[in-house]
Amino acid sequence: MKPTRRALLGASALAPLALPAIAQPQWPERTVRVIVPWPPGGSTDVLCRLLCEQMQARLGQSFVVENRPGAGGNIGADAVSKSAPDGYTMGPMTLTVWAIGQFLYERLPYNPDRDFQPISMHWELPNVFVVPSQYVPARNVREFVEWAKARRQGVSYGSPGVGTTPHLSGALFAARQNVDAQHVPFRGAAQTIPAMLSGDVNFAIDNLASYVPVIQEGRMRALAVTSAERHPALPDVPTMREAGMEDFVVTSWCAMSFPAGVARPIVDRANAAMKAIAEDQSVKERFLRTGAQAVWSTPEGVLERARRERPLWQEMVRISGARLE
Repeated sequence: MKPTRRALLGASALAPLALPAIAQPQWPERTVRVIVPWPPGGSTDVLCRLLCEQMQARLGQSFVVENRPGAGGNIGADAVSKSAPDGYTMGPMTLTVWAIGQFLYERLPYNPDRDFQPISMHWELPNVFVVPSQYVPARNVREFVEWAKARRQGVSYGSPGVGTTPHLSGALFAARQNVDAQHVPFRGAAQTIPAMLSGDVNFAIDNLASYVPVIQEGRMRALAVTSAERHPALPDVPTMREAGMEDFVVTSWCAMSFPAGVARPIVDRANAAMKAIAEDQSVKERFLRTGAQAVWSTPEGVLERARRERPLWQEMVRISGARLE
């Protein structure tokens, strides 16, 4: 059948519209800026740099880290949220951004459901319930509760600061076990650990990554981990559930994100690269050496998880009494 003049004209009119899609370059064409909302050297920074190294190798462009610490991660997170949605700014957004901050702060400069385009889960690590071996005789959680309740002056627990997952975990534990526990905030595990080893602080439920060396040395005793399953770095340490603490699955996690509005093909390409990285055995082993586990999810899975966990974190913030400007 011979095409009509109208059909030919219609096809010629549509052809220019198709050209941009055919000629569209594949992301990334240039350097990608990666804003880390935490200082250099911390677990989020170290694991992000490891990811960037892998992204660069797989996608052929530089991924350059820019640290923007301050305000509990809010300064860096806000910088990501307000960046151009062109795929050339991204950042590791921790659990605080996705699920805790809205209950902890009077005001946030961003809305996690509206202002970010998640790419994928990045890493996950549990907290570990630790006591200083020299000063606390308890060898499991039950014995610790009995020991703590017998102390007329109560006990104290350390954390990296007000509103952090170690602070909220300690407050939840004390409330559920009816233990008189005083929170002692520090600037990080580098200060908390010496205070515990000198006997000034009795316990912590802190990020596992910082404590593996002192646990292996025997100076700290790990009573439980807060993940749903035992952690590969400490296979002999029970979970909180195994230790008799039901409904105490508390893990820190991080998801990489673009600002909202980035085109879906870019998101999907970044997500596919992160999936390949998370499945790489050598990468898994490097993450485990830091105490973390490399993980992957769909973009939608990030927000689904945040929304599922928010009620628990809201309860924990309420119990702790934490509130920040």
